Amino acid sequence: MDFSVCLHAAERMTKKQDRYISAIDVGTSKVCALISEPTAEGTLRVIGVGTAPSHGMRKGVVVDIEEASGAIAAAVDKAGRMAGCTIDVASVGIAGGHISAVNSHGVVAVARSDHYVTQDDISRAVEAARAVAIPNNREILHVIPRSFLIDGQGGVRNPAGMLGFRLEVEAHIVTGSTTSIQNLARCVERAGVQVGDMVLQPLASSESALSTEEKEMGVVLADIGGGTTDIAIFMEGAIWHTVVLPVGGNHLTNDIAVGLRTSAAAAEEAKISYGHAMASAVDPAETVELATFGSRDRQIVDRRRLAQIIQARVEEIFGLILSEVKRSGYEGLLPAGVVLAGGTASLHGIADLGREYMQLPVRVGYPRGVSGLVDTISGPAYATSIGLLLWSQAQGTTSPTVQPTPVARPILDKIGNWLRGFLP
Repeated sequence: MDFSVCLHAAERMTKKQDRYISAIDVGTSKVCALISEPTAEGTLRVIGVGTAPSHGMRKGVVVDIEEASGAIAAAVDKAGRMAGCTIDVASVGIAGGHISAVNSHGVVAVARSDHYVTQDDISRAVEAARAVAIPNNREILHVIPRSFLIDGQGGVRNPAGMLGFRLEVEAHIVTGSTTSIQNLARCVERAGVQVGDMVLQPLASSESALSTEEKEMGVVLADIGGGTTDIAIFMEGAIWHTVVLPVGGNHLTNDIAVGLRTSAAAAEEAKISYGHAMASAVDPAETVELATFGSRDRQIVDRRRLAQIIQARVEEIFGLILSEVKRSGYEGLLPAGVVLAGGTASLHGIADLGREYMQLPVRVGYPRGVSGLVDTISGPAYATSIGLLLWSQAQGTTSPTVQPTPVARPILDKIGNWLRGFLP
């Protein structure tokens, strides 16, 4: 037996942890933590999933650090137990009404004497676009180049190596409230995890829910979460407009609770189990049984009545999406229509209602691009979580993000020491 081969295998088991990528999606309704590892084909395989009910969050913003950090810690612990690792660093999704975005323009002269554009020229152009006036209480989250111009010639995707005298960049700059960003980062750090990247949630969702063709043609991504609806408009392969609306799936639940006089828990269960976005598609003779608020009695309600309550609020959300598209100036320029992500996108009939109400192509964006525990994370509610992993992979952040648990590390060390005893 070649013990040196076994020893190297044991050491590889330990070093393999350095290649893992992890992500944490902190939403208004749930917290999801994922751990993945790259495959030989260059894709990602999810090996750990942890979810927990979200506490201390309202409309995507931290309102109670103690409760929020506890929910994050619970999700991280579940993912770590499943993967046999502890998360050290993770990409974290962020949203909320404090998010805003502007488009900026940067111009620089090409530095080389032979006038070939280098990566340094590109970086200087992006930095020039970054120099926008923002209030002291806001931070820049992303500076995303949309397209470049060389000596006035537009539509350039990657100017590196091209010849020119003047380099310009059109960039999309996303900013957020400094206190909201720092409060979220503090919650994650109190859960024992360092923040790698802070990524805008609709930007992350686009990585897993949108196709390259949709981004090229023009598409709206609407991530309808519990407390917010995150909107991102893509054209010509780049992001052009982002906004976060303070309305989401929790508003549907509240409407049901008020309209049918039941508890929030019973209303949420009714929405998930019996909800439908199109009342006309529900049999008028069909009924459902719900708890009565404040008592143990049960009530019988028409399922169509439940659907009517849901449809009214969903139509309001679609109306806000249309208004935002008009405000952006890209109305009529989005042939790929609207892609719905987030937990509310799982609602029966929501795509049909969207097509009817908005008069655009509408589909539900199921996450793709990873393997592994796909059955657990196949729904649109996980578009952001998986997108965060893909974002980290695209950015090259495959530095050590997890380490073996205190249980696994001694076992690997003992195997290595035992094998060394057989070597000369």
